[in-house]
Amino acid sequence: MLQDLPDRRPPGDELNRTVVLSQSRRFKKQVEFILEIDKLKHILRQTPLVDGSRRENSAEHSWHIALMVPLLSEYADDPKMDFSRVMKMLLVHDLVEIDAGDTYCYDDEGRRDKLQREESAADRIFAILPPDLAQPMRALWDEFEARKTPESRFANALDRLQPFLHNCFTRGQSWRQHGVKSSQVVSRMRPVKDGSEQLWKYTLEMIEEAVKKGYLAR
Repeated sequence: MLQDLPDRRPPGDELNRTVVLSQSRRFKKQVEFILEIDKLKHILRQTPLVDGSRRENSAEHSWHIALMVPLLSEYADDPKMDFSRVMKMLLVHDLVEIDAGDTYCYDDEGRRDKLQREESAADRIFAILPPDLAQPMRALWDEFEARKTPESRFANALDRLQPFLHNCFTRGQSWRQHGVKSSQVVSRMRPVKDGSEQLWKYTLEMIEEAVKKGYLAR
C-alpha cells in the first residue's frame, strides 16, 4: 500500500525546498508574470455576456475561446494541426490588452495605432518572464497576429466567432448599441473562412438570420 512506504526525505527537506524556491530569481520572475496577467481580468470588452447582464472581460474571453478549441476542432480545415498550440495561442493572444486596452473591432479610429500599442505591450509583458519562457510565448503572440499558419488561422477563426455568437444570442445587443451594419460584420468575420469553411458557412447563415430578426441593420 502507498501509505506503508517509508518517507525517505531528509528531515526538514520540504522546508528547505520551499526556501530555495523562494530565493530563486527564475521563480520570482514566473510569479511576477502570473501576478501581472491577473490585470487582464480588469479589461472590459464591448461584448456582453450571453445573459446580457454585463460586459465580459478579456480574461473571460480568452478562457472561453481556449475551451472552444477541443469543442470545435472537428470543423477545422486542417485536422492534422497542433490543437494544443491553438489553445496556447488563444490563452496569450490578448495579454497585450493589459497595456493597450481592448480596441473595439468596429472603432476605425481606435484601430489606427492598435498594432503599435499592442507590440509595445508585448515587448514589456513577455519580457517579465525568464528568456526561455518569454521567447516561445512571444512567438505564439506573433504567430497569432501574422495568421500564416493553420493553427493561427483557426485560432483567429475562433477569436472572431466567440463575440459573434454573443451578439447573435443577445439579440444583437452590442451591434445595435453601436449601429453596426451587416456589411461590417461580414468583413470583420472573414478570417473565419481562412480557418474553417464550415464555420464560415454557419456565420453567413447567422448574419442573415440576425438581419431578418432585426438584430443587425442591413
